[in-house]
Amino acid sequence: HGAVRYSSLIERIIAAAKAQKIAMPGTKQLIIGIKINAHQILELSRRREAVHREVEALACQLPQFDILLSMPGIGPQTAATILMCIGDISHFRTPAQLASYAGLCPQDRQSGTSINSSGPNRGGNKKLKNALWQSAFASIRFHERSHQYYDRKRAEHKRHNAAVMCLARRRCNVIFRMLKDMTYYHEQHPAQRQKQAV
Repeated sequence: HGAVRYSSLIERIIAAAKAQKIAMPGTKQLIIGIKINAHQILELSRRREAVHREVEALACQLPQFDILLSMPGIGPQTAATILMCIGDISHFRTPAQLASYAGLCPQDRQSGTSINSSGPNRGGNKKLKNALWQSAFASIRFHERSHQYYDRKRAEHKRHNAAVMCLARRRCNVIFRMLKDMTYYHEQHPAQRQKQAV
């Protein structure tokens, strides 16, 4: 998909350069340069897509792949990305450690010796963070409990992105447990939780 997108963009740039009414010095050289760079960009895009396919093919052979697919909002590409980014789950002792690694925990803003407030974490593993955010966003559309949680956060006056991030953080806890225990996603209803709590 990426190669097609880049190809379309490059064609538009070349067409725009050729459509110039005023003859600018160096226009031909510019078009040649664009074409050379275009081929390099397309080749890199194709290689990147090939690597993604290889990673997905390797990931689908792991038992953890099917475990992640059992969670609402996670598809094959997202599952492969999550497994690639996390690696060995035993490197993380707690869900909080995994969330911190993914950049899902709020970051304190410091001024001098005092902490003013907490805000979005710009650090962490960006690929993992994006995969968890995207899967959380996808789950809102068709998974009732995810949608309810998102609505609750919005009712607390959180913006859309922040509400999805809260859901991603919550789901990170579940993913941690699923991978640690090698168990499929299981939705526990409130009545079941109350029975177990008694």
